[in-house]
Amino acid sequence: MDGILLFGGSFDPLHHGHLIVSTFIADHLDIPRVVLVPGARPPHKQNRCLAPAADRLAMCQLVAKEDPRFEVSDWELSRPGPNYTLHTVEHFRSVAGPRTTLFWLVGMDSLNELGTWHRAAELVEACTIVTAARPGFAAPDEAALAQWFAPQQIERLRRYIVASPQIDISGTDVRARVRAGRSIRYLVPGPVRRHIETHGLYRGA
Repeated sequence: MDGILLFGGSFDPLHHGHLIVSTFIADHLDIPRVVLVPGARPPHKQNRCLAPAADRLAMCQLVAKEDPRFEVSDWELSRPGPNYTLHTVEHFRSVAGPRTTLFWLVGMDSLNELGTWHRAAELVEACTIVTAARPGFAAPDEAALAQWFAPQQIERLRRYIVASPQIDISGTDVRARVRAGRSIRYLVPGPVRRHIETHGLYRGA
């Protein structure tokens, strides 16, 4: 059976932390394809000004052009208003068919708040949530998850917590360094760094 690791986010910008962790998870679970899904405006980031969608998409595409494991989907960017993860998973299910195993990659911070996501229990049934360890965030205990999920769903969520490399790079730090005129070499791939420089991204307040 085929498998796809779906990796959604603002990717503002896409950085080496995203790529190292998603590649590690894909290797660990023997998943041949990683699809980057940049979001137009994630519901939990409504109050933050993002770089233009076209730039965030272009940065993902530049990386995918150099690494055949990665693909990029603009599906969320084509939808009006906020999009929910369940809608994206349902879209990929309709395209990929029933024999493809869909995985959705999140960080430990997201697992801790997963119960607050739109129709979270349905999402857990619609795909396999894979959680990558993240610096500063501990795994939620069963009692916390039990507020939202059935026992078999909790077992599955906890089974797919992967001790991945803990790369402490954040988009917030990358943007701050650009604003301060500091180097972002080694934090983002070369094509992403050049796109940021060429298009003057993140230089404003």
